[in-house]
Amino acid sequence: MQLRLFAPRYWPTWMGLGVLRLLAMLPFPALLAVGRALGALLRHLPIRFVRTARRNIELCFPELDAQARERLLDEHFKSLGMALMEVPLAWWITPEQLAKIVRIEGAEHLHSAVARGHGVILLTAHFTSLELAGRTLLAVAPVKFLYRPTKNEVLAYALNRFRCGYGGSPIPKDDIRAFISALRKNECVWYAPDQSYRKKGAEMVPLFGIPAATNTLTSRLARMTGAAVLPYFLQRLPGSQGYVARIHPPLENFPSESSVSDTARFNRMIEAQVRIAPEQYLWIHRRFKGLTEDYPDYYGGRSSRQT
Repeated sequence: MQLRLFAPRYWPTWMGLGVLRLLAMLPFPALLAVGRALGALLRHLPIRFVRTARRNIELCFPELDAQARERLLDEHFKSLGMALMEVPLAWWITPEQLAKIVRIEGAEHLHSAVARGHGVILLTAHFTSLELAGRTLLAVAPVKFLYRPTKNEVLAYALNRFRCGYGGSPIPKDDIRAFISALRKNECVWYAPDQSYRKKGAEMVPLFGIPAATNTLTSRLARMTGAAVLPYFLQRLPGSQGYVARIHPPLENFPSESSVSDTARFNRMIEAQVRIAPEQYLWIHRRFKGLTEDYPDYYGGRSSRQT
């Protein structure tokens, strides 16, 4: 740790980390209760995230009436609040404590895939418990993960220390060479390609029946390296029952000749998982964007399409 990390401009970040450390000491049910209360508060603030989540729910669940969609929006923000509380949980919980609140299913699929010797892509999506999902994977095997670098040096230090403390290893999100290298070394890489993507390799792939700009890299990576692709999802159980983490068997006949078809196949898996616990998907992301200017402006204001 370098002395410049203690500069005054970083004091608020240190204070925030201190609060997170104190929260991690709360009993598990109390921690989730704090998260639900915080989420309920955020839900009623005039912030963009509320409008975005409402619009996404409206697009993806047209069969629900207005009252049902608002109830789902309420539950989503409670889920977001609990996600914030799961950050200190993931960072400071001991392996013994983790085992008491998370049931892991399908670890044998991961071990068998590693034994094949061609690397493993653990394919996931942006659900609200993503931070804890990553920590849970490390209880099964060492895993590399993609991350977005941050300019805040103290936050970067904390993320590196706590995410890597139990066997995790970071790969910058745009470093595809490092991703491929890890797979060729028979390593496991945790990958969530489900958010809006309009760079090279993007294709219009439907999600909940709506075509959206999507990253199709998973299929191409599997073709280049021979890596097994195993879907992985963590679901928060009702109340304070804990979580269930499911590592699915490797996708059969994957990749196919069409990366778009392969990506659509995974999107259907995401949809099925979302329908199990719809409040737990990350609805605050502006997912539905296109690759051309004639794409519908679902969120209002063409300038928002550049964010």
